[in-house]
Amino acid sequence: MEINRIKHELQNLISGESGSSYDALIQTTASYLRSGKKTSPMAEEKHKNKPEETKRLIKFARQNKLLVSINANNFVSQGAEQKVYIKDETSVIKLNDSIYYASWEDYFYNLLLHNYFFADTSYRLLGFNLQDNILYAVVQQPYIEADKIVDLEDV
Repeated sequence: MEINRIKHELQNLISGESGSSYDALIQTTASYLRSGKKTSPMAEEKHKNKPEETKRLIKFARQNKLLVSINANNFVSQGAEQKVYIKDETSVIKLNDSIYYASWEDYFYNLLLHNYFFADTSYRLLGFNLQDNILYAVVQQPYIEADKIVDLEDV
């Protein structure tokens, strides 16, 4: 049955057992966060652990040389969730501080799920950036030029 196959693929993806090369660093980072912490699926508990996750991610980024700088001259836009920078003619860089996620781990799972369902606009985790003591995940995504105005009702 198709549903069972998709469920199995998603379980493997989140557990770090499969995925594209774009997913490797995302899976490694999520696995790092999973290790050494108690299990708690409750969102309230995840919010309490988020500052600790951030400290662990900064340590992880430093140990693995994953702190990257961003060229402020390439800034193009900012929404509630992300800061967007032009990388080149084919891709953009996005900074996200996981503000809309209960935990950093949830943010990385969201990236994996996005990549599974929307491969044409896959995110590639490049590393992390610290600005004014705020940690941002730095992801690269294909640049897609709009050919028409999107009706949010359709989305």
